[in-house]
Amino acid sequence: MAPHTETDLRRAIESDEIVPYFQPIVELRSGLLTGFEVLARWQHPRHGTVAPDEFIPVAEKAGLNGLLLGKLLRSAFAISAHIPSHLTLSVNISLTQLTDRTLTRHIRQAAEQSSFPLNRLVLEITESALVGDTEHAYLIANELKEQGSHLALDDFGTGYSSLRHLQALPFDEIKVDASFVRTMTHTRESRKIAAAIIGLGNSLGLITVAEGVESATHADMLLWLGCQRGQGFLYGRPVPVEGLQELLMIRTIFPSHQLRTATLEDTMPLRLEALPTQRLAHLQAIYDGAPMGLCFLDRDLRYISINKQLARINNLPVSSHLGRNIADVLPLWYPDLEPYLRRALGGEAVTNVESRQPNARKPDHHLTLLLSFQPARDEANEVIGISIAVADITRQKIAEQAAAGVKTRSHAAAS
Repeated sequence: MAPHTETDLRRAIESDEIVPYFQPIVELRSGLLTGFEVLARWQHPRHGTVAPDEFIPVAEKAGLNGLLLGKLLRSAFAISAHIPSHLTLSVNISLTQLTDRTLTRHIRQAAEQSSFPLNRLVLEITESALVGDTEHAYLIANELKEQGSHLALDDFGTGYSSLRHLQALPFDEIKVDASFVRTMTHTRESRKIAAAIIGLGNSLGLITVAEGVESATHADMLLWLGCQRGQGFLYGRPVPVEGLQELLMIRTIFPSHQLRTATLEDTMPLRLEALPTQRLAHLQAIYDGAPMGLCFLDRDLRYISINKQLARINNLPVSSHLGRNIADVLPLWYPDLEPYLRRALGGEAVTNVESRQPNARKPDHHLTLLLSFQPARDEANEVIGISIAVADITRQKIAEQAAAGVKTRSHAAAS
């Protein structure tokens, strides 16, 4: 059984039995290695490798966290001489460490000892470390930032005051907690939370890193959501220094084209190249400049967005559509449109639907419209609404009817 006493742990630290393990962090889009998270392991002479969850609580209780972190950093910084200079090292900072006024000095001294530039260091601060004496914690975190280190908010979404911390501290990264990533392929709530965290990070200009990436499906979904980096068993388990060279010899840990599943490759190849904020801006530009009417309905058939061209066709202001059901907005048109809407909600793309509807501006006339109904799908390929395109072909139909009438009269005259 693994040891749990303070005396054993103190002896282990002094005897260099606490060693760094390195887990790769990879850019999702390209598969390129961007750095490593440095994790502590206890190489006990009798019990073998002791997992951190067995000795970190002992270190916390005994006040040995600072000593343990110093030993871990000095070892990792020394090893970094054999790691390419563009790769970063990420290290976790605990609650007790973040309230230690000597933390900044100890990190700087450890870096100077190995000539390790602190702009390659990412300090991961969990939300739990920012509970309690937040003023003191904020002071230490800002000192760490000022000396050149990068800050990451770890396990984002599992704490109590995430948004307040993002506003108060100069974070560079957000790490999506593994609990959301591991379950997002089969739990809608986890998927939506992960999407919201990634979207928030992108909107704030922060690097988004997902933990717990264990399958290509996870990587596909995260990439589609706009996540930039991933970490997990898909890319490699934590390895000791002896395993580093094998990782470093492979420039691409997992080529991005191999990450994409057939389903995503077939349905979403182009959208993988843009972040959610970019896709939104792209969509808005299309809406504003399109020569036809466009709108998006949610699963309850409520207008979520609509452009001015379609509002003009409907003879109503844009504001009269948003949030309202299409049956309430267009009661005379809805019976004719409903079958196509239901088919689209069922996942079928319905195109080239010609529909003749009353003209609200000219009660004695009708509009002839050409419509398409395209199901909109989320990152799990579930239908979340309908994208509708509408072209007013009334003049074209009148011209065709007039031409047909002339042709008929010509034939009659000839006979």
